Amino acid sequence: METEAEMNAKILKVTMVIRENYPELHLYLNEMPVTIPIDSNPELTVKHLKKYYESLVAIFRNYVAEHQLNYYNQRNQEGHL
Repeated sequence: METEAEMNAKILKVTMVIRENYPELHLYLNEMPVTIPIDSNPELTVKHLKKYYESLVAIFRNYVAEHQLNYYNQRNQEGHL
């Protein structure tokens, strides 16, 4: 099991990759559903961090795949392939 510090490092890493390479996607990260439990004393656990990390990675992978597909289709239409 990963520690809280390890999960935070992984979250920071993927967030920085998104911010540096896909700034248009970074704008949507604030709209992600909150993964922290809603109660009077929310406790951030490794489980919650892992869930947040996994959702970040899923959004990132989907966006990159769509971005690459659009690029490929655009190049195809221009007759480059």
